[in-house]
Amino acid sequence: MSPLLALVVATAVLVMIPGPNVALIVANSLKYGFRTGVVTVLGTTTGVALQLLLVVVGMAAVIELAAGMLTWIRWAGVAYLVWLGIRTWREPADDLALITAAPAMFWRGCILAAINPKTLLFNAAFIPQFVATGSASLVNVALVAAVFLTVVLLGDLLWAAFATSARRVLSRYSGWRNRLTGAFLTAAGIGLALARR
Repeated sequence: MSPLLALVVATAVLVMIPGPNVALIVANSLKYGFRTGVVTVLGTTTGVALQLLLVVVGMAAVIELAAGMLTWIRWAGVAYLVWLGIRTWREPADDLALITAAPAMFWRGCILAAINPKTLLFNAAFIPQFVATGSASLVNVALVAAVFLTVVLLGDLLWAAFATSARRVLSRYSGWRNRLTGAFLTAAGIGLALARR
């Protein structure tokens, strides 16, 4: 199997395992619909791209330092997501046709993905495995990063589409939809809290 095909397969498997990014994508897609899910996916993908930029730069010390500095920001993100989850859980049932997305969904996704030290260190260990030996050229590393980001983007879009389909079913049960959305937001916060360096 070629290194790029192995990268695609490994990344696809990783995307199927839900973490904080997927929880936020699903929560936003359930509450606001596919368009907002896509905006959230673009945000999380941008956050992952920012982390990959550090990996591509290839400075292990910088990555370690950045992960340490992100700890306090991560806890603020945890508190925010849990608060948002509880608030959503407690919201009264509403009409899906009247819900409009909050304008900050891109930035919520971007910040959540960028401040997760677990994915930062994981990507630093994962991505170099697929760079051809003896080929440390920037073009080769950029190609691997681009393939990784493309698979992440497509996989997360599938999560958004799946949640949007579930949204249609849950439209008859607004109270349950709010609880499910709140549970996913809280799960994103807990997932971020459990992310260890």
